[in-house]
Amino acid sequence: MFATALLLIDVQASFPARDYWDEALAERWRPHQRRLLDLARETGVPLVRIFHQAPGSATPFDPTSGLIRPLAGFDDDAAVTFHKTAHNAFSDTGLERWLRLNRIERLAISGIRTEQCCETTARVGSDLGFAIDFVSAATLTFPMSRAGRTWSAEEIRARTELVLEGRFARIVDVDMLAAEWRGASEVA
Repeated sequence: MFATALLLIDVQASFPARDYWDEALAERWRPHQRRLLDLARETGVPLVRIFHQAPGSATPFDPTSGLIRPLAGFDDDAAVTFHKTAHNAFSDTGLERWLRLNRIERLAISGIRTEQCCETTARVGSDLGFAIDFVSAATLTFPMSRAGRTWSAEEIRARTELVLEGRFARIVDVDMLAAEWRGASEVA
């Protein structure tokens, strides 16, 4: 079993301040994210917190907004925290260096938004040689529209799974990781 870290991407107070925030979708996501965080703590998998910020943007992602902090209910202690301005968690942070120094070879990806920062981090992480577990149910996204058509959050999640699976990531659920992580912690 590879040494694993759980990435908690952009689970921050900035998102509920956005006009596309949908509390009903968030309520379906929260138990999966919570269970994954609890599993990581139970099995000793380090939590890596990633915050997105956009300095000078006058948005909820501007550090002056006061919203670059954990989303309520997800303020778990992290092994390390990084702040990014790119969509992926690697380009402008020390994440890769920290992972290599800690001999982490596998990443479990969770957080907000499925098709944006979570998917992009999975792709870049794979390109950097990390094994990627994309915990789709522990990612949250919202409907998006283009050219008169609206894609539901479920359609976006399905598309992300389609383009990642077998190329950049293994699509997993919390039950699958629970079996693997608990088995690994019993061996260690």
